[in-house]
Amino acid sequence: RIYPINLMDRDKVAETVNHIRPDWVFHLAAYGAYSWQEDLSLAINTNYLSTVNLVNACLKTGFEAFINTGSSSEYGLKDHAPAENEYIDPNSYYAVTKAAATLFCRYTAQLNKSPILNLRLYSVYGAFEEPNRLIPAVIMNGLEGKLPPLVNPEIGRDFIFIDDVISAYLLAASLASSLSPGEVFNVGTGIQTSIREVVAISREVFDIKTEPVWNSMPNRSWDANIWIANNSKLLSLGWAPQFDFKTGLLRTIVWFKQNSDLIKKIYH
Repeated sequence: RIYPINLMDRDKVAETVNHIRPDWVFHLAAYGAYSWQEDLSLAINTNYLSTVNLVNACLKTGFEAFINTGSSSEYGLKDHAPAENEYIDPNSYYAVTKAAATLFCRYTAQLNKSPILNLRLYSVYGAFEEPNRLIPAVIMNGLEGKLPPLVNPEIGRDFIFIDDVISAYLLAASLASSLSPGEVFNVGTGIQTSIREVVAISREVFDIKTEPVWNSMPNRSWDANIWIANNSKLLSLGWAPQFDFKTGLLRTIVWFKQNSDLIKKIYH
C-alpha cells in the first residue's frame, strides 16, 4: 500500500506511522544529491527535519529496525577510503544535511537504545535511476551508438549495483536488534572506477566507435579523483557485493531494453 504524505508534516507523519505501525522502516527520502537541486531550505527540510519527524513518529509506535540512508558525501574529500569512525568533513550543503541526519539518528538510537542504523551509500546505479545521472545517460546514448557529454576522465567513484544495496538494507534490518544502536556502515564495492573506465567499458559493450570528448560538460563541485568505500565493517556482517561494474551495467541495459515504453515516459 502506498500512503503519499509530506514528511515535513509532523502530525501527518505521526498519524500515518501510527496507522501502519511498521516493523522495518527504510528511510530513503533525499534532496540535493544532484547538481541541479540547489534549494538549501528544501535540503534541510527533506534531509534533516523529515528524518526527525519520521524517527520520532516511529519511536512512539516501536519497531524492529529503522535504517536511515546516509551518503558517502558526508566524509567530504579524502585521499583514502574512510572508515565509519573517521571524522566527517562535508563539502556541500547536501552533505551537511545528510551528516546532520546521521548524527541525529545515531544519538537518538543511543539515547533510546533503539535499533536505528545508518547506511552511507556510495554511487548506486541500476533501474529507475534519475535520467540525468551518468549511467542512464551512458546507456541511453549507448543504445544509439554514441556517448553523452563527459566530465574529467580521472574523476573516481565507487559504483555499486542496486541489488547489492538492497541486500545490504535487508541484512542491516535483520541484524538491527543485535547491533549497537546508531551504528554506521559504508555501502560500496571497495573498488574505485574512473569515468575513463566507465566510458571504456561502455564503448566495448555498445561497440561505440567515436572517441570520447572529455570535459565537454562541467564537473560537479564535489567531484574528486579519489572516492572509494571502506566496506570492511559491512563485510564483517556477512555481506559482500555480488556484481562488478560491467555485470551491473549489463543488467541495467537489459532492464532498459525490457522496459522501452516506461523508458520513453521517464527518460525523454
